[in-house]
Amino acid sequence: MVDGKYQAMKGDYERRMQGAIDSLVKEFGGLRTGRAAASLLEPVMVDAYGSKMPLNQVGTVSVPEPRMLTVQVWDKGLVKSVEKGILESGLGLNPSNDGQLVRVPIPALTEERRVELTKVASKYAEESRVAVRNVRRHALDDLKKAEKDGDISQDEQKDYGSRIQEMTDEHIKKIDETLANKESEIMQV
Repeated sequence: MVDGKYQAMKGDYERRMQGAIDSLVKEFGGLRTGRAAASLLEPVMVDAYGSKMPLNQVGTVSVPEPRMLTVQVWDKGLVKSVEKGILESGLGLNPSNDGQLVRVPIPALTEERRVELTKVASKYAEESRVAVRNVRRHALDDLKKAEKDGDISQDEQKDYGSRIQEMTDEHIKKIDETLANKESEIMQV
């Protein structure tokens, strides 16, 4: 296996590990903290025009103040659907209708709920770590197979293996940093 082929494989493994981090960031966006964030409403689906649509495709979400989200619904006929979608999202939010504007107050979190959310965040982070480790395992398996087939030498296999481990360590560190930031955001009163 030539160095160029290794570079192509490395790029694939890097992309897959980064995908685990991107997925984690998206999961964290749906975790409610004490502060309003437009990303909080990303997972909300709305019944519109005979199908389920993401909320951001039927209106504009904005954050006018720290504990308030607003959704400017583009089609007045969908205001009730947007309200219903937010209520049924499981986020514990109670929207109120103000013409074409839906106001979503963000209630303060109790200490108990904050601790619960940090546990959920930790679970998401662990799932991402597992995903990164699975990519590493696949990469090392591919290297062993390449050595067995005679494409690379044993020394090259060890060298590439250590590079894969370094890449894995970098991505795990990013996951840990992302988790630490989210936990501090959740615990902030």
